[in-house]
Amino acid sequence: MKIANNELKRFSKQIILKNIGLSGQKKIFASKVLIIGIGGLGCPLALYLANSGVGNMGIVDHDKIELTNLNRQILFTAKDLGKYKVDQARKVIKNISKKIKITSYRKAITKKNINSILKNYDIICDGTDNFKSRYLINDYCVRKKKILISAAISKFDGHIFKFNFKKKTPCFRCFMPQIPENQYNCDTEGIVSTLAGIMGTMQANEVIKSIINSKSDLSGKMIIFNSLSLDFRKVKLSRNINCINECKK
Repeated sequence: MKIANNELKRFSKQIILKNIGLSGQKKIFASKVLIIGIGGLGCPLALYLANSGVGNMGIVDHDKIELTNLNRQILFTAKDLGKYKVDQARKVIKNISKKIKITSYRKAITKKNINSILKNYDIICDGTDNFKSRYLINDYCVRKKKILISAAISKFDGHIFKFNFKKKTPCFRCFMPQIPENQYNCDTEGIVSTLAGIMGTMQANEVIKSIINSKSDLSGKMIIFNSLSLDFRKVKLSRNINCINECKK
């Protein structure tokens, strides 16, 4: 892959990093990343991936932009109210770089369409806000041996998971085998806007580390973060022998 002089200059601060270099930047240019959910997590995630040079990006969301989104979904402004999130996100990302190949899917992920959408990407980022979608995405990534980077936020607390299903690793069902009786999300619990930015940026960081094959990644672990106390906890996940997925083997 030949890199133009203007791209060498644009990404020079990454290229001079020992752990990235020219070969790592080429991997970033060639990467294929899918973001499911262009909300509080997906917006900063998409921004940082685009500005890092990710060359092929997919974005999935069926929602329209509402006034309550604007405190944390930083791709959008009041002028975008009533428009589809993926349409406006695509415009912003294209303004960052015309060279990014971006495909938008104005739909929710279902059993019927998940293969046709996810099969084209190597790294899947889950920013959905319901367990049904999380299980569906997790189970597909296990079967197809994808890399899954998942995050969740509520109130002042955030979680991020990294699963590399190319290796033997626990999955999201190992951590949470069943949907809890009380399901909480931003609509019911509230959310501080800065938390969305922090966790979405951390997702982007894990994506870049996965692309360049960083040894110090989060694979098989989760991070728990509280934005009030600024406490980070890293927890190692264990495979569940009763898990319905292949990770139990």
